[in-house]
Amino acid sequence: MTDGTNGTVPQLDTLAADAEAKLNWLGEFGKDPDGGVSRLLYSKEWVEAQHALKEWIENEGLEARFDEIGNLFGTLKGKNTNETILTGSHVDTVKNGGKYDGQYGIIAGILALKYLKETYGQPLRNIEVVSMAEEEGSRFPYAFWGSKNIVGLAKREDVETIADFDGVPFVEAMKEAGFGFRDETKPARQDLKAFVEIHVEQGSVLETEKIPVAVVNNIVGQRRFTIEVTGEANHAGTTPMGYRKDAVFAASQMIFDIISMAKEVGDPLVATVGKIEAQPNIVNVVPGKAIFTIDVRHTDKDAIVSFTKQITDRMNEISKNHEVDTKIDMWMDADPVPMDEKIVEVMEKQCKENGLTYKVMHSGAGHDSQIFAPFVPTAMLFVPSVKGISHNPAEYTHPDDLAEGVKALIGSLYELGYKE
Repeated sequence: MTDGTNGTVPQLDTLAADAEAKLNWLGEFGKDPDGGVSRLLYSKEWVEAQHALKEWIENEGLEARFDEIGNLFGTLKGKNTNETILTGSHVDTVKNGGKYDGQYGIIAGILALKYLKETYGQPLRNIEVVSMAEEEGSRFPYAFWGSKNIVGLAKREDVETIADFDGVPFVEAMKEAGFGFRDETKPARQDLKAFVEIHVEQGSVLETEKIPVAVVNNIVGQRRFTIEVTGEANHAGTTPMGYRKDAVFAASQMIFDIISMAKEVGDPLVATVGKIEAQPNIVNVVPGKAIFTIDVRHTDKDAIVSFTKQITDRMNEISKNHEVDTKIDMWMDADPVPMDEKIVEVMEKQCKENGLTYKVMHSGAGHDSQIFAPFVPTAMLFVPSVKGISHNPAEYTHPDDLAEGVKALIGSLYELGYKE
């Protein structure tokens, strides 16, 4: 990437200071008294954050607008206004989350557009940053509301009957925030030629390997299950061990075998049992029921299908041996999402040209990019997360790593937005 003068992106220390300052600023909207950020969709804090971002975007000389549902766009107009390169991420947080997840992608996008505008002037194509309304699903039982509306996947009936934990209807909260439904009779945007999302890793790979930037080539697929094991509740003192139908004993063997089988398969497969309940959950009663969840992820769909069949067969075998009944409910089945090879190549090229140390890796978490990818050429950049901590007030990325990520984003947007 060259500009005819020095051919470089901004100094690292300048970008680091700017990125950290803006993240701290945005983190004040929804800041929790004991640390962390809670900025849920259509809340007062969310509304204030979106309007503050709009003001900043306009102050940088970019065009700013909201769409019908509250996605915020900032545009550096190109000579060809029928083609748009989009970057950005989500502005909502989990409850008591950190100030980097999602938010960094918005801050980095605005800083990148600011630099490109000041250094290179008008691009060939529109370059646009989006602060997406929602991704987390933290307030309402619906995720990716922002990106699904942009690509035309979201439907009015999906949210018309849902409410948050306080009983506030989705539609009421949206209206109170000043927004409404998009016109579903109109087609989704046809001008988007690429989507580039930069995000904190939310894992420990980059920090462990001391690499400041990753180019993401795949987002893992996921299968999630709820397992309900039903035995027979009985007296803990009067029921001999051989007569018991102990649901927790059966479930514990299932859990041990599932995790052991996952370790045997190895990376990139991961399996997690994250929630366990016992009933009646009393110290002197043999448990009659055990409920637990399973989360399985892999970059290859066939591998997920094969592994989940193996653990299902094993759970049924254990159930039979323990003389208990086992109900297996798979309630999520999301395929892996590959990133666009050409966009990945652009990102790698820019990392090399700007002297950035990087690696190519997959994402073990879900992102807005997986919604865009089937419709728009898409790829992601990662920067390190200290100790891999995310969805937590302790979430942190070093300023120099923030800056390296912005440099990679600037180069990628220049390549995509300014060149033929």
